[in-house]
Amino acid sequence: MWNYSRNRQSGFTLVELAIVLVIIGLLL
Repeated sequence: MWNYSRNRQSGFTLVELAIVLVIIGLLL
């Protein structure tokens, strides 16, 4: 489970970046 969490954490940054871009797009 620890390895799964680590892999998910490394990919979470990309997902968070996409979400931030979507939020910025909605605000603009």
